[in-house]
Amino acid sequence: MSTAEAAGQREEGEYGRAAKRLKTEEKETEAEEREEGEEELEEGEDSDSGSLPGNGESAADSRARWSASQCGGGVGRRDNGKDSHRISPSPVVHVRGLCEAVVEADLIDALEKFGPICYVMMMPFKRQALVEFSAVESADCCVSCGAKEPVYIAGQQAYFNYSTSKRITRPTNADNPNSGNKVLLLSIQNPLYPITTDVLYTVCNPIGSVLRIVIFKRNGIQAMVEFESVQCAQKAKAALNGADIYAGCCTLKIEYARPTRLNVIKNDNESWDYTKPYLVRRDRGKGRQRQAILGEHPSSYSDNGYGPPCPLLPLPGNSRYKLASVDVPDMVSYPLPQSSSSYSGHAPSSVAMVSGLHPSKMNCTRIFNLFCLYGNIEKVKFMKSVPGTALVEMGDEYAVDRAITHLNSIKVFGKRLNVCVSKQHAVIPSQVFELEDGSSSYKDFAMTRNNRFSSAGQASKNIIQPPSAVLHYYNVPPCISQDHLLRLCTEHDVPGFIKFKMFDAKPSSKTISGLLEFDSKTEAVEVLTVLNHYQIRIPNGSNPYTLKLCFSTSSHL
Repeated sequence: MSTAEAAGQREEGEYGRAAKRLKTEEKETEAEEREEGEEELEEGEDSDSGSLPGNGESAADSRARWSASQCGGGVGRRDNGKDSHRISPSPVVHVRGLCEAVVEADLIDALEKFGPICYVMMMPFKRQALVEFSAVESADCCVSCGAKEPVYIAGQQAYFNYSTSKRITRPTNADNPNSGNKVLLLSIQNPLYPITTDVLYTVCNPIGSVLRIVIFKRNGIQAMVEFESVQCAQKAKAALNGADIYAGCCTLKIEYARPTRLNVIKNDNESWDYTKPYLVRRDRGKGRQRQAILGEHPSSYSDNGYGPPCPLLPLPGNSRYKLASVDVPDMVSYPLPQSSSSYSGHAPSSVAMVSGLHPSKMNCTRIFNLFCLYGNIEKVKFMKSVPGTALVEMGDEYAVDRAITHLNSIKVFGKRLNVCVSKQHAVIPSQVFELEDGSSSYKDFAMTRNNRFSSAGQASKNIIQPPSAVLHYYNVPPCISQDHLLRLCTEHDVPGFIKFKMFDAKPSSKTISGLLEFDSKTEAVEVLTVLNHYQIRIPNGSNPYTLKLCFSTSSHL
């Protein structure tokens, strides 16, 4: 079992006037920062003392004694019941083999019989979790019982072993209910659809009264949600941590935040104060405003955002929640996904306009290599009348929204991209000309096999990720070494990587995968733009291998 590095999330709220928005920096949980090739992961935790004093000491002791009498002592074991490499007993248990629909409340429901639980860290994409008990005896009982007889979580057998660390890292005082912390930090993983305040309010408010929401996109898509009380925040974390907002995507990973109160200065799609429903930003220094002949926008362009809700959907696993019926409704109305263009007042379009392109280093294929990470690409056309600008027709407006969210304002070959929704609804191959590199200004990608969202199953394997300094490579022949990849970078005049990691592959595997770390995010973006889908030919091979690259969830190796 491999051990991930530091876990826990660190956020620093700023409420500066210049930014006009809550700014947050968070250190991502690195146990989530592994690619598909790695299995049996644990998150690293710190060794600080302290736990959630939710139950009295006498109750904890009595429960631990009861558990020990039922299970007996034990050591770390593999799921097949055989002795594994010995791991010293720890209050933190690593849980594997969870079903996709499991949430934090399911783990608490199934494992609290072994003893009081202090904290739960979900790893939804790996179908794993860390559970911290208040006493080592409780964790020992959990591991021992799991080795002797099946333990089911949400109807599926799970497997247990000790963590190599003694405590799960969380924000200061986050594990102390007396700290008055009623603000949750939500990280939305694999956000295939836009996330707005309307969406989060619809999801969170049925669990507990929501006062304020702030969404920020500094490191992926995250949000802070302030509840009316600590108890409401605790119920929401248990009920929603690990759940999907939409089927198969927009997965919630929830931690307690450091701020105890959010400061909202404007009600819109990215921040909202529900205690001040008419809060609007004041225009300063602009003097008298022009009179609008017809007043406000027509109703069809209102800021309601996501329109009418879709049919009621069951709250994930609500039958297993140990919450009173008055606290959690049986049904939650989830909103229909819409693109950002819908709630920003523009007609939705599946065409993105990209400007700021390098005239000699960017072409249709390289635009495809970069934008295909966020949706299918149908056509790409450079505009003859506007140098350095291209139209990119994608599979739908949601893909355009994802591309705008993650690629707008990034630097590629020394020029900053500007990505926005185009007024065009389709790309028409007119005025085709030759670009500086000799390639055509227009290319149709509708039938290429390199599109990564052609089916629901294929799309679900893509983790939507903002650009990072670490690239995940895959579909590479086993004979390719680190030197081969470095030479490939040199031959194509792109920066070389500074760190290299190859994932362990099965003996029968025909391809290998791994991670490449670069000096900066900009370098990684340029390498991906040039080398994504490069054809690797091997001696005596009938067909070439298509090198595939994407941004990793890891921040470093």
